[in-house]
Amino acid sequence: MLDADLAAFYGVQVKRLNEQVKRNLVRFPPDFMFHLSAEEAEALRSQIATLDVIGLGLRVAPAGGSYRGRHRKYCPYAFTEHGAIMAASVLNSERTVQMSVLVVRAFVRLRQILVTHKDLARRIEALERQFTRKTRQHEAHIRRVYELLDEFTNPSPPPAKGHIGFAGLMRNGKQHGETP
Repeated sequence: MLDADLAAFYGVQVKRLNEQVKRNLVRFPPDFMFHLSAEEAEALRSQIATLDVIGLGLRVAPAGGSYRGRHRKYCPYAFTEHGAIMAASVLNSERTVQMSVLVVRAFVRLRQILVTHKDLARRIEALERQFTRKTRQHEAHIRRVYELLDEFTNPSPPPAKGHIGFAGLMRNGKQHGETP
């Protein structure tokens, strides 16, 4: 988030935001905030046409609060989410204090949700393991029931035994004892 956007969000001038940041640089390590390079700032300017509101005939003051100059003198700061929260701690406007309280409450609530979700995730994982183990047992029982049902409904023929009694012999393609 650029310094101008953050200043608008907190209801302060960009100049005041940057002053407080410079006075408290120790609170803004490189992973909280950094200066855009001249090339990055120029690329941004050409993409969003910042501060050229006079040429458009608009009578709205740019983010700095005045029409003095059409472009920024210095490259803007870019803030990460941590830097935006830290900026709230160094600013001293009523809106900044309100926003800081909201941010702290949001983070506390988010932490509570994450803890709850971790607990739920552990419980669900345990239930899945238990369900998988029981499912395997049930599948084995069901397979055995089907095997037994298959044996009852499709009995195998009795094993072939030797013939008992009279078995006619074949002579010339006819059974013994047949009349021609």
